[in-house]
Amino acid sequence: MSALGIPNLMLPAPELLATMTGSNVLIGQLLYTPIKIVFDNLSTVSVQILISYNGGASTIPWKTFAAGSALVLDDDLWAFPKGIYIYGNGASGNFSVAYTYAMQ
Repeated sequence: MSALGIPNLMLPAPELLATMTGSNVLIGQLLYTPIKIVFDNLSTVSVQILISYNGGASTIPWKTFAAGSALVLDDDLWAFPKGIYIYGNGASGNFSVAYTYAMQ
């Protein structure tokens, strides 16, 4: 056990992957609170990421990823809680969100 009482076993969650169409596209919903999370723009165009806490009824623009760029967040336990929806908006290409979580 860690100092926070979280077991030291990290497991991979299913990858969230979607093809951009030029409008908001649901990339996926976080099934677990991530310990490590990777946002990866696999396309050759910019993709804006939007976050929703209410299933897409409203979205919060978060970050625009340049073509081919990625971002790794490590141990930001409360930045992206379980249940949020992640959307992307780009002209084409794929966007991936991969993460690990602590086994409870």
